[in-house]
Amino acid sequence: MATQTTQSTAAPARRTKVKFERRLEQPRWLRYASPVILIIAALLVGALLLQMVGANPWYVYSQMATIAFGDLYGWSDTTIKATPLILAGLGVAAAFRMRLWNIGAEGQLLIGAFMAAGVALHWLPPGMSQWVVLFVMAVAGFAGGAFWGFIPGLLKAKLNINEIITTLMLTYIAFQWNNYFVYGPWSERGFGLTPQFPKTAWLPRFTDFASSVPAFRGVTAHMGIFVAIGFAVIFWFIWKYTKWGFEVKVIGDNPRAARYAGINLTRNIILVMMISGGMAGLAGMVEVAGVVHRLQERFSPGYGYTAIIIAWLAKLNPLAIVPVAYLFGGLLVGDDVIQPAGIARMLQGVILFVVVGGELLLQYRIRVERA
Repeated sequence: MATQTTQSTAAPARRTKVKFERRLEQPRWLRYASPVILIIAALLVGALLLQMVGANPWYVYSQMATIAFGDLYGWSDTTIKATPLILAGLGVAAAFRMRLWNIGAEGQLLIGAFMAAGVALHWLPPGMSQWVVLFVMAVAGFAGGAFWGFIPGLLKAKLNINEIITTLMLTYIAFQWNNYFVYGPWSERGFGLTPQFPKTAWLPRFTDFASSVPAFRGVTAHMGIFVAIGFAVIFWFIWKYTKWGFEVKVIGDNPRAARYAGINLTRNIILVMMISGGMAGLAGMVEVAGVVHRLQERFSPGYGYTAIIIAWLAKLNPLAIVPVAYLFGGLLVGDDVIQPAGIARMLQGVILFVVVGGELLLQYRIRVERA
């Protein structure tokens, strides 16, 4: 008797695949909402880290906000920090628009400050009016930063040398260059600083006009903020309405198509890097003329590096750079008085991490497939 055996074949297990696909088009609402979403996400991650070290996140954040924005004097201190951040952020954003990764804004800022200090202390005859001195300092600061941006721009345009490496290495050179002068020929009694600038080389402060506007008494923010906001408007107009602004965008989006369209890539790469460095150099001039009134070691708490985060978070939009710079200026002001120390640096790192991750999710979407 034959026995018949039946075999039951089980259905093969379905496998799940997770794929990253580039978005063909980003929703408009996501482009505008993403900076807010990223900031909130960074604050939540920062709150978790603060909780892990035993700090109360709500208390820390509320105290930082009160110190930075709670009254006129807090706004004044935040404005002082935001001014160089706006200028350097505009410079970094200009290079990033063309996919030129200028990581050396800090070095360009240092060289701009050096040039401005040279004008204030040594290179102009005494007795000149304040506005002439400040104008020449601004031109010198911009020129110094532009030269420091010209070097990597030329190497990129002519030899295709990676600008990340060259701009970063030039930052170390700029730091040592300034140190040589503040500890050597320009030093005041061997300390790491120069003599104080003459009053004609000081940017006017709001408190200087307290006799006419009593509310300005004690407000130490300087007039450099108007320069910074003015340049933000100028850059917004250039990128949005001028032919050259369109050429920069085309080069950044597709260099090969730009070359076929007859756009001079070499000239534009060098020019954009010079403008980028020049704006960072102007930020250095504003800092030494408006705040420290001398050249000294480590006068910048890393404005050039922070400007990179600001430019990305603002989506390279010149007008958006202003409020984002104020946010980071508030972090720096609050960090001066809040314990544990270094909260602002920690939050900047978290924001940078979240921004990079957020940009990845904006450019790609996650698709789950079952095979």
